[in-house]
Amino acid sequence: MTFQQLTYVVEISKCGSINKAAQKLFLSQSGISTAVRELEEELGIQFFVRSNRGVDFTPEGKEFLSYAASLLEQKQRIESIYGEARNTAAPVRFSVSTQRYPFTEDAFLRMLQTTEDNRFLFSIKETGMDAVIDDVYDHRADIGVIFLSELTEKIILRLLDSRRLDFHEIAAVAPCVYVRNGHPLTDLDAVNESDLAGYPYVSFEHEQGVATDFSEEYQIVSLKKPAKCIRANNRTTMINILARTNAFTTGSGLLVEGINSQAVVTIPLANKACIRIGWIIPRNSKLSAQTEQFIDLLEQSVADSIRFTERLHQSLGHSPA
Repeated sequence: MTFQQLTYVVEISKCGSINKAAQKLFLSQSGISTAVRELEEELGIQFFVRSNRGVDFTPEGKEFLSYAASLLEQKQRIESIYGEARNTAAPVRFSVSTQRYPFTEDAFLRMLQTTEDNRFLFSIKETGMDAVIDDVYDHRADIGVIFLSELTEKIILRLLDSRRLDFHEIAAVAPCVYVRNGHPLTDLDAVNESDLAGYPYVSFEHEQGVATDFSEEYQIVSLKKPAKCIRANNRTTMINILARTNAFTTGSGLLVEGINSQAVVTIPLANKACIRIGWIIPRNSKLSAQTEQFIDLLEQSVADSIRFTERLHQSLGHSPA
């Protein structure tokens, strides 16, 4: 089957006869008839029946027409896109897949503000850790941003190794709880697990069957089956729930000046091992200039977030756990 044969069949349907289609395509009637007959024999169907009025398409022929027309449209679109590309430079492309971190968003915004490329296609996707790993492994993203904790590190690193992905640490930070400004827990310098009892726990929902090792939140044994649980599917909703209720969640605790709402603050979790924040890429891959630039900006953003969060903790009277 060739695009030429598809064109013949579609043109016959438009003109209503083989003769008129041949005239429009500046071809011989016999040439078109032979090409169409060969396609019918190849597919084992009959496209149309000839009559004195021209041709009448069979039910199988009408079904084939819908597919043929779609394929020809796609072909024309591809030729249009890449025909233009021969005369103009292709856009610079970069994509990042990340867990729902404000510092990744901040780094992406910095990249947009500093890029000097005349044509570019940049994308950012916020999703769960399992999807981030899949995106990088399947080359849907140039880089991924995730975190490792004491409870998840072994299994996540084993998975990354099996997929030939490498984790590069940016910073290790103490885990925190996120609560509204004015929450009863903000009176504490640091929060113990027992202090969280009775408060609703809000977490990001994930696909059914995905292990808790891929959770967005810092895992605490006592929160495996919380008495009060709220699920959210995006960062904005999560922040609004925290800002307007007594719910809490757990994580890196890092806040970004100018991005995070002042209605939500973080408090260090007492006696917990640090979270390791970093980026993942395919092993032995050559980084593009855009990826290298983003890594530099991400490191800057994380460092700025750490300093900003430390200042907020000090203003609330919180000391490191």
